[in-house]
Amino acid sequence: MPAGLIALALGGFGIGLTEFVIMGLLPEIASDFAVSEATAGWLISGYALSVVVGAVLVTAAVTRLPRKVVLLALLVLFIAGNFLSAIADGYLAMLAGRIIAALCHGAFFGIGSVVASSMVPAHKKAGAIAIMFTGLTAANVLGVPFGTFLGQSLGWRSTFWAITAIGVAALAGIAILIPSSPAEPGASLRREFAAFRSGQVWLSIVVTILGFGGMFGAFTYIAFTLTEVAGFASSTVPWLLVLFGAGLFIGNAVGGRAADRSLDASLLAILAALAVVLVFFAMTADNAVATVASLILMGGFGFATVPGLQMRVMKYAASAPTLASGANIGAFNLGNALGAWIGGATISAGLGYTSPIWAGAAITAAAVAVMAAARAAARMAAKTEPREVNYDAEGRQGAERSAAASVSDGDRRAVDAAAG
Repeated sequence: MPAGLIALALGGFGIGLTEFVIMGLLPEIASDFAVSEATAGWLISGYALSVVVGAVLVTAAVTRLPRKVVLLALLVLFIAGNFLSAIADGYLAMLAGRIIAALCHGAFFGIGSVVASSMVPAHKKAGAIAIMFTGLTAANVLGVPFGTFLGQSLGWRSTFWAITAIGVAALAGIAILIPSSPAEPGASLRREFAAFRSGQVWLSIVVTILGFGGMFGAFTYIAFTLTEVAGFASSTVPWLLVLFGAGLFIGNAVGGRAADRSLDASLLAILAALAVVLVFFAMTADNAVATVASLILMGGFGFATVPGLQMRVMKYAASAPTLASGANIGAFNLGNALGAWIGGATISAGLGYTSPIWAGAAITAAAVAVMAAARAAARMAAKTEPREVNYDAEGRQGAERSAAASVSDGDRRAVDAAAG
């Protein structure tokens, strides 16, 4: 495993910690700045909106620059934002720090995905992306509980000082461990936007929005489900969320390996399994044991889609993957917002605290339908495109394969076996 992947994962850990740890520190921050809970909530929603904007605009602005230089610049932006949050003397300064830090989020994961995949052989690309995203899952499993504890014990500013230090460590790691490379030949904004002419790129982005929207539709209001429906004490919720985070961690690793074996087939199976888990969760949420199992499985299947979804949009934007990769990171956050909005609407309609889970199951079912259509279209395209004949070093005719064989799911290993 290239050591540079660890540096990318550390950067992902810091960014994930910045996004999620504030949820546990919001009461202390609201009290310190003398603002209402709703006003303090903009420190979360403002961050999310900034991620979506930065995922597209920041990525578009740096397409002609060497990717290592861009990653280092993004981490400098991240460090500056968290430093400003740590020293903020008022609410607006804190919000500005959050927005600045968030601008690097989408571009870092988008460009980092391209860099990670370029560091390994073709059959390990999704696994490399999964390693980078391990930092994000570790932030949920370990970072958020520890960061919350640190902030509650030593003051919320101490958490942001710690995140700033993590950013400095990640900056040093990427500077040392990521190999330098020139800007991609022919890179231009027009070329990057041309990738969006592919219907498969758009289908992949829609699947990302719906697939993540389904999981987060259920997860956003999970504390109410755990306490009001399953009957858990509020003091146990953080530990139950650690179990959810463990599911994320395992799902991310397994999903990466599955995507490397068969991209579309694995995504279709994982999304279908997630829909089934959400239905089961909604039906058994009043049972404590079933709820714990559902929580772990929801995290596992939900995050198992991440490496594959990111790999898919990069594959169909292969000639110019940087902007499409960043846009897909923005799509994850749009999915979060969509799921949270629909889940909240069901509760406001008086449908109860299991209604967001039912809504999440319905959104995920829509993701399954779109993924099935995308897979069918990819297979049809693979059958209709002209075929090319490969020759080995001695001029012997090798296996005939489609010019779009990588688009087909079926399957690079089978083609390689025939060629061998």
